[in-house]
Amino acid sequence: MLKKIFPFTDWFRGYTLTHLKADAMAGLTVALVLIPQSMAYAQLAGLPAYYGLYASFLPPIVAALFGSSRQLATGPVAVVSLMTAASLAPLATAGSEAYIGYAILLSLMIGLFQLLLGVLRLGLVVNFLSHPVIIGFTNAAALIIASSQLSKFFGVVVDTAPHHYETMLRVIQAANHYTHWPTLLIGLAAFTGIILLKKYAPRLPNVLIVVTAAIVLSAMLDFEHNQTTTVANIRSPKAKNILWTYHIQSRLHSKLVEQRSTLTQKLAETESGSKEWIMLLQKIDMLSHKIRVANKHAATHRNLARSMLFHKVEDGEAAGFYLRDELPQSAHTDSRTWRVKVSPQPEDTENFTMIGGGSIVGTVPKGLPGFSMPQLNMQTISELLSYAVIIAIIGFMEAISIAKAMAVETGDRLNPNQELIGQGLGNIIGAMGQSYPTSGSFSRSAVNLQAGAVSGMASVLTGLTVVVVLLFLTPLLYHLPQSVLAAIIMLAVLGLINVKGFIHSWKAQWYDGAIVVITFFSTLYFAPHLDKGILIGAVLSIVIFLYKSMRPQVVSLFQGRGPILAWRAFPWLAGMQIYRRGPV
Repeated sequence: MLKKIFPFTDWFRGYTLTHLKADAMAGLTVALVLIPQSMAYAQLAGLPAYYGLYASFLPPIVAALFGSSRQLATGPVAVVSLMTAASLAPLATAGSEAYIGYAILLSLMIGLFQLLLGVLRLGLVVNFLSHPVIIGFTNAAALIIASSQLSKFFGVVVDTAPHHYETMLRVIQAANHYTHWPTLLIGLAAFTGIILLKKYAPRLPNVLIVVTAAIVLSAMLDFEHNQTTTVANIRSPKAKNILWTYHIQSRLHSKLVEQRSTLTQKLAETESGSKEWIMLLQKIDMLSHKIRVANKHAATHRNLARSMLFHKVEDGEAAGFYLRDELPQSAHTDSRTWRVKVSPQPEDTENFTMIGGGSIVGTVPKGLPGFSMPQLNMQTISELLSYAVIIAIIGFMEAISIAKAMAVETGDRLNPNQELIGQGLGNIIGAMGQSYPTSGSFSRSAVNLQAGAVSGMASVLTGLTVVVVLLFLTPLLYHLPQSVLAAIIMLAVLGLINVKGFIHSWKAQWYDGAIVVITFFSTLYFAPHLDKGILIGAVLSIVIFLYKSMRPQVVSLFQGRGPILAWRAFPWLAGMQIYRRGPV
């Protein structure tokens, strides 16, 4: 009974100092991979980079203590991060306080669902997502994740479109207008460096080496190079007009949204069908139309502001920022191209941040996050419920498939329901420590196994290493370029692309191959709404399963005229398997 409640007590049977040394080395090795990876995945989820660190110390420890796999490395992963961003995008602006709160609440909901499945021993529910559906989805998700990092490679910022392919077209257009070449070069150098180190020096922590070199280079070259200036220093009437109009439209949009929120709350308190209720409904509809118009105008001027390219004149009375085509002929510039940093919800109309370099991680708060229960809002819970269920199932399928593969090599016994409990508790307790949804990682679990991890103590030590980083080493991460994090993500998701899975499914059964292809293209088309692609694949799998069940194959196990005559006389015998005793 004690082992069922506290499965980690089984680690210490015959545990020696040699085992502890092996776990310590494995835990440190995984932590060196996890720290930069988690920051990259947090940004993929639409969160500040340091929230990846918050998701990297409690979930790995708790999942290891209460799970059944001794080598599974839990933490932020690419697919779950992408699905987190897709589920929260309709509710709030990425990176905002509301968005962060929703991400933490989503982690709690996912954990509760996984824990419930584990306690009720319902791990078989994951069979509703068949293998062909998972192959199609993971391949599409890998392409979506990799392409979503292109904007960081080119150093451009664009608004998210309703479809992912539309967003990618915007990125290409923005990159064609202007590419920050130092950002692109340092991203490509990081990409190449990790590949070369992995090939020629596999024992070295390739990601950590590249990240360290990038931080040193960024600090030495002043890679970011931002400057705060006033509107008076922008010497272009055209640029001032665009920025001023954008501020006005953004403020109008925020004001209208606030008014609609007040009326919506009042509508909920009014008797349905009454005259006042109808009038409130009409006012809300009118406000919604005005909000759409204001948002459209704000987006237009936001894109115009982002596309403006300036040169800086430093000397004389003409000092200031000029548009390229308005630069005085005799002026001397600093040879940099400057852009305006455009925030989604601007507050200050007099001061602007001018971008003269690349994008970096910036300030990472020092210390551990506050521990508290996420705020529970029934309306938000109802909106996130379907996403929570899908992410919980997909996250667990990813974790259990990794754990099974490692159990074959180690010979350990694996309990899927206990693993559900471990993953669920990891997400629940992680949410209390400001963590977003987590799962088992392919790459880090492989590193954990190769580094010689003997028990879950390796994951515990990994989490403790992240705690040390949060307490003492966060200033070292300030100058890390964003394009390096993008390179880490792109390399990590290359392992999710499985072309052989397509071929094998077609060879096994044609309808399995069809499900893979349909799920793949549906997920790509509906992205960022990834749940639609999965649902289409799951429905097709269920339909084919029911069709096969209604048309069972009858196999004759002996020859002769007797069975044929019997089936003609008694048709109900046709559904039975008839065995003949004795040699055939």
